[in-house]
Amino acid sequence: MGPANPWSPNWRPDPTGRRLIAIRSSRRGALWAGLLLWPLVLLAALTTPGATDQADLRQIIMAAAFSWPGLALLGAGLAPAALGSPIDAVVAGIALGIGAPIAAIASTLIGIAIIYVFYSTGANAGEALGATIRIGVLGAMRLAPLVVVAVTIWLFVVRQLHIRPTA
Repeated sequence: MGPANPWSPNWRPDPTGRRLIAIRSSRRGALWAGLLLWPLVLLAALTTPGATDQADLRQIIMAAAFSWPGLALLGAGLAPAALGSPIDAVVAGIALGIGAPIAAIASTLIGIAIIYVFYSTGANAGEALGATIRIGVLGAMRLAPLVVVAVTIWLFVVRQLHIRPTA
């Protein structure tokens, strides 16, 4: 255990305040990534051709809701990097733009797989997972410009609303 671990006997408070800034920016980044990107996931799920043929509206909304944890975790992980130099912010934005569809699809797949394990025989779980991947990829390709706008807003919010350390 290092001195940064609060359970370490050698732990000391951070006199610079950077640890607290990173924690708060992670929370803010998670919230804003979910708030800005989740509606795009729902829009992609509702407007992708073939999505409404296979499932009703409640199932589509529930599947889109499973993407929230993946988006929030990605936003939380990238928020401290976005507070660095402008180059760091651009790289964090690119990583969020590329990673958001992947995180949303992966999180949704995990949720759907768990539901199929607990509530069905699993006979058509592969079809449901395959359809989810297809709908996610098609939706991500169609809504890429909106993802860029959402990521730009996320960068602005995370960089402008953070608390700057006092010297």
